[in-house]
Amino acid sequence: MKIKHRLTPLEDIERILEFDFVRATEAAALNSIDWLGRGQKELADQAACDAMRGMFDLVDICGEVVIGEGIKDNAPGIFKGEHLGRWIPGSPKFDLAIDPIDGTTNIAKGAPNSISCIAAASPAEGQKTSMQDIPSFYMMKLAYGPKVVAHMKLRGVNSLSVQNTVEETIIEVAHALHKRVQDVVVVVMDRPRHAKLIEEVRSVGAALRMIGDGDITAAMAPSLPESGIDLYLGVGGAPEAVLAAAGIKCLGGDLQATMWPRDNAERQELLDAGLTAVDFSRVFFADDLAHGRHIIFCATGISDSALLPGVQVRGTTVVTHSVLMRAKSRTVRFIKSHHDLTTKTIRLRSSGREHGLHPKAEKKLRREEASEAREKTDSAAQGDRAPDLTIAARAV
Repeated sequence: MKIKHRLTPLEDIERILEFDFVRATEAAALNSIDWLGRGQKELADQAACDAMRGMFDLVDICGEVVIGEGIKDNAPGIFKGEHLGRWIPGSPKFDLAIDPIDGTTNIAKGAPNSISCIAAASPAEGQKTSMQDIPSFYMMKLAYGPKVVAHMKLRGVNSLSVQNTVEETIIEVAHALHKRVQDVVVVVMDRPRHAKLIEEVRSVGAALRMIGDGDITAAMAPSLPESGIDLYLGVGGAPEAVLAAAGIKCLGGDLQATMWPRDNAERQELLDAGLTAVDFSRVFFADDLAHGRHIIFCATGISDSALLPGVQVRGTTVVTHSVLMRAKSRTVRFIKSHHDLTTKTIRLRSSGREHGLHPKAEKKLRREEASEAREKTDSAAQGDRAPDLTIAARAV
């Protein structure tokens, strides 16, 4: 059966549904926080996915995952092509890019820089999808903030390119921000593949900050006004590039990326799939990866990052910090939520029901379910004993 979608204005749909997306990232963060520092990144990811799927089971959308996780690292992820939402005929259609945990290694180690995030967008008329699916596992990325974008617009030339040398890039950013080169703060992921890049940043004299994981947050950091980060450079996951592009568009910054095959075998595999040498040199900007203006980005912190504080447990209260952004208006909302563990529940896809996050909440929930079951049983029993009043009335 072909699904028909409502013709409600997109901006109205965004306002109605945007907080449901936040609830999904909150649920993922809350259900995975018990795995922080326990060395089990797959189990943490599984918990986050279960809670996120469970939340979407309550949301009236036709959501299709166009950018998912799990392919690159064989994680128990939410995958491309998966349907989320209730898919009731007439529900609005959304393309979804999802990473239940960006920074699974960090959460396993109890380290900073792990978030749960979603980008959602409605494709414009004539578009198949609102987010670009990149066939390579990795991309070389360059991300910078709104001041650098404004500087290039003022000059009338895009003088910054991911294909430039590191020295040229840092000097251009320093000029745009009216900073000395040594005051430009550059974030790079600590990976063996970045050995040459790290040496180049140091030789230029810029301030280097190395992170272990979580490149969505790192790529967005230069666009955040108080992050203290000016530039993000390096190779990271292609799905994460799309998610970061959606968030960066909402913040007014930009991202440039090119496909980065890991080895000759992957390059040949991509060529066999129909790519050409020209495709490998194509520069994707944020607007190429996340198309149009009707884009929502939201995230909830799991452990502390430049974007958001992590989950904070205070006795029987848990505090979460989330961000909700829209590309059209560039409105950025930071949401601080207090959850009472004695009453808070999360719906999990694996069981198809609500679960308490605290023994008191779980016990109360099970009592309520038992009470409802008894009422249904009693009601059915009374129905069996009731006389046929319709027949009696006819007799009178």
